[in-house]
Amino acid sequence: MAQKHRDRQNRARRPFRPPPPSSPARVPIVREKKVPVVYGKPITVLEDEAKCTFQFDNGAWVPYAMSIAECRRECLVKELPQKVNRMTRYEIRRPVGAGSEA
Repeated sequence: MAQKHRDRQNRARRPFRPPPPSSPARVPIVREKKVPVVYGKPITVLEDEAKCTFQFDNGAWVPYAMSIAECRRECLVKELPQKVNRMTRYEIRRPVGAGSEA
């Protein structure tokens, strides 16, 4: 005796569902490419517990003009793993053309 193909029967019994309504054509989003930022030479900066920053200049640590929070807004900041006298070391790279460095 021949077997029945039940798959065909199930397809016939399913109710017809129309495809979902197509949404109006979307306007493609135009994304502007960012201009690549070129950074200068790295500067080593120390930050103490009071959030004061110091830069090594001519054999001595002198106060640095910006805090680490200000540097993070404009510069590329990387925290270095070693600490010096309980002060955190950072490597700061300023964008070329900003400040006195070129």
